[in-house]
Amino acid sequence: MRTAIFGGSFDPVHQGHVDLSQVFVKKLELDRVIIIPAFVSPFKMSKGSAPGEYRLEMCRLAFEDFPNTEVSDIELRREGASYTCDTLTYISQIYPEDKLFLVTGADAFLTIQSWRSPEVIFSKAAICTIPRNDDDIAKLTSHAEYLRTLGAETELLNVSVARVSSTEIRERVRKGLSINGMVPERVEQYILRKGLYLSGNEGDEA
Repeated sequence: MRTAIFGGSFDPVHQGHVDLSQVFVKKLELDRVIIIPAFVSPFKMSKGSAPGEYRLEMCRLAFEDFPNTEVSDIELRREGASYTCDTLTYISQIYPEDKLFLVTGADAFLTIQSWRSPEVIFSKAAICTIPRNDDDIAKLTSHAEYLRTLGAETELLNVSVARVSSTEIRERVRKGLSINGMVPERVEQYILRKGLYLSGNEGDEA
């Protein structure tokens, strides 16, 4: 089995996240994608951020029509600092026979060697990303070569997906503007029903 791990704050999960996950399913011939919302300490949450249980439910709504995708609360249950090395170790214990892939954004791909225990990350999963634009391609390709010298396996897919910003979504909700098409319809309905993102400062980019 080929399994990808896709983590993030997902505040909120949006159409770009959905499209990206399915691009990797197709291009890497994945059997499973595990979506993992990150724990955010209540003491570090911005007033405009959604609590973990809401972000988890939005992910479930966004991916419920994709049988190859599951949503995990592993980092929300763990609480405290969530490190990718720990999450990958946990997943590798659940699926010891699986080939693991770690889906990252371009910025994360360029800094992953400085994360906690990068050698553990590289031993557990292939590191995957896509460029945000044409300017990214050369930089990511060069960094992929560097990561391979550190023992990492990398997958750089030169494809494009819709560019959607969680920060922009929160701002539009706060201003009473439409987010139709930016998030899956069920997620939009959930945001409106729960009154999420209506006030407060915006949190970190998802």
